[in-house]
Amino acid sequence: MRLVIQRVNHASVKVDGSVVGSIGKGLLILLGIADGDTKEMADRYIKKLSGLRIFEDENGKTNLSLTDVGGEVMVVSQFTLYADCRKGNRPSFVKAGAPDFANEMYEYFKKGCADTFGSVQCGVFGADMKVELENDGPFTVLWDSDWW
Repeated sequence: MRLVIQRVNHASVKVDGSVVGSIGKGLLILLGIADGDTKEMADRYIKKLSGLRIFEDENGKTNLSLTDVGGEVMVVSQFTLYADCRKGNRPSFVKAGAPDFANEMYEYFKKGCADTFGSVQCGVFGADMKVELENDGPFTVLWDSDWW
């Protein structure tokens, strides 16, 4: 499982020219699923997200969590996080999860985020999406289950 977590002032995702999700201040999470990922991994990431202190306090220190600032969450599936470019010039995606499994895990992750944070905006699994964001900072964190 790979997550790119971006602290944003706002973000939105469009499918076929229509906005399907948008948030104000909060976290945009790009989520990549690999075969072998588990619901326990997703639960651990969601718990870690709930306490992640990457928002600034009144002194400019990153001491506040998403909940502390009343931020919003957007989750977008992105199998290309598993692009392997070691050979040739065309990325290979053989490490990305099979679509049915990846979609099941994506749905599980979204539900866990909704249960934890109240509301979650999201993209559409497998769709050609246009994601717009204003990264705040910029502040971007990469999590990879291979590292845990």
